[in-house]
Amino acid sequence: MNRVVIVGASAGGLATAETLRRTGYRGLITLVGDEPELPYDRPPLSKQLLAGQWEADRLALRTAAAIDDLGLELRLGVPATALDTAHRVVTLADGSRIPYDALVVATGIRPRRLPGCPDGVQVLRTLPDALALREKLRPGRRLVIVGAGFVGAEVAATARGLGVEVTMLESAPVPLALAVGEETGRFLARLHHDHGVEIRTGAAVSEITGTGVRLADGAVVPADDVLLAIGSVPNTEWLSDSGLTVHDGLVCDEYCAAAPGVYGVGDVARWHNPLFGTDLRIEHRTNAAEQGMAVARAILGEPRPFAPVPYFWSDQYDVKIQAYGHLRDHDEALVLDRDLAARQLLVAYRTGDRLTGVLAVGKSPKLLRAWRALIAARTPWAAAVTTAA
Repeated sequence: MNRVVIVGASAGGLATAETLRRTGYRGLITLVGDEPELPYDRPPLSKQLLAGQWEADRLALRTAAAIDDLGLELRLGVPATALDTAHRVVTLADGSRIPYDALVVATGIRPRRLPGCPDGVQVLRTLPDALALREKLRPGRRLVIVGAGFVGAEVAATARGLGVEVTMLESAPVPLALAVGEETGRFLARLHHDHGVEIRTGAAVSEITGTGVRLADGAVVPADDVLLAIGSVPNTEWLSDSGLTVHDGLVCDEYCAAAPGVYGVGDVARWHNPLFGTDLRIEHRTNAAEQGMAVARAILGEPRPFAPVPYFWSDQYDVKIQAYGHLRDHDEALVLDRDLAARQLLVAYRTGDRLTGVLAVGKSPKLLRAWRALIAARTPWAAAVTTAA
């Protein structure tokens, strides 16, 4: 093993490189990134950075000196464009070809866009995206957010804190219902309503104009600025002629391997999680870092099934939303505690006959850790609910 190439210079890619060095690998590590910046943290983009509480230098995942200590060959600002798995070569946009013994695909995602959007419509994924949006968020301006998922909701909360008038447009009857259930979706919608956000559900967008957003029913929602937050697309186009299986992400096995010597890490990877017995693609910071560490060990000959209890969090206004497990595609979402006045919520999720997830708002970390242990132990639903009672 003389050369590991990591395509993707964010949390997952950096975690892979650090773990390789920490576990004794002394060969060449090439870190390729399509952005010119050193690896930085993305969750603060919609919160601290957008609010003006942080500047860009606080987002760095590691200092420049710490990156230097890893002894990496950095190829930043030059995206990968093709992969030849037969000859084990990655081609970059500048025409250079990089051979590898092991390859880590950590190319992440990009925001989904609507066709025909005019210039000036915002998305939020990168540091330049966040800085451009921050310049526009001023008291009294009207921001329309298309999509009421977690990214849109976090931006809405930040914008309201800056005195911006916010309208969120959601095509579904209840925001986030498919991901976290209708009761949780209504609870979170109420949180935004209480802070002055207008949420329009069942709102299908037909056109974004220079003055606002036109809906399918002909109504126009006035806007000074528009943010698209309608989901994401995995960055897999450069793998189109590689022979690898791509289906809403790079398809990997339980060891995060997509082919001999090729591994997936982070938002782009769809891997088989044996704890839940299903394929997952998770767009959360914690998962990316944990998966990078697992892949580094696999590259060095110590593969183990990657079977975490996924974790994510979201900060909106003065509350923290936290969740463990696999919540999507659940069969039941049972509300165990709900207090709108105190802004507290606890919901358990059932898939089949097992507890597979939990979501909490305003609850103690100790309580959440207890639920995480139940999920990790594959606790039957009846036993988990009895324990909670």
